[in-house]
Amino acid sequence: MLIDFKEAKVEDAEVLADIYNASFYSDFVKYGECPGYGKTKEMMEQSIIKAPKFVILCDGTPVGSISCKKTAEATYEVGCLCIIPEFQGKGIGTKAFQFALSYYSDWKKFTLITPADKEENVKFYTEKCLFQIESTEMDGNVKVYRFVRKR
Repeated sequence: MLIDFKEAKVEDAEVLADIYNASFYSDFVKYGECPGYGKTKEMMEQSIIKAPKFVILCDGTPVGSISCKKTAEATYEVGCLCIIPEFQGKGIGTKAFQFALSYYSDWKKFTLITPADKEENVKFYTEKCLFQIESTEMDGNVKVYRFVRKR
């Protein structure tokens, strides 16, 4: 299984919208809302223009995405790390975060938020990516954890 990363271009918008919608459908069903779900090609085109994204490829097939944005000097927020369901649990997300650590080589801190009751996400980010829970917040009607990883 060869995992590679390709910087997303506007031409990748439809593929990325499909990846986001497949990855976040279960969250939408569970919570009745999800900022990663319901993306159209046009919405994704605008998102690609505003913030860098990478398509995650498994043996050449697009299976996920990772995007991070700089929020302060040497500080990055993981906006999205998603893998389509049939490819989850294979170490792809871990490799994607390792890619981000090397790509944003000046990092001193990474942050992200994820639903507090999504045990698989909490376990992934704390055990595989070495984040710590910094705080609890509400995002709409969903309780979320804010995670931080410092160098």
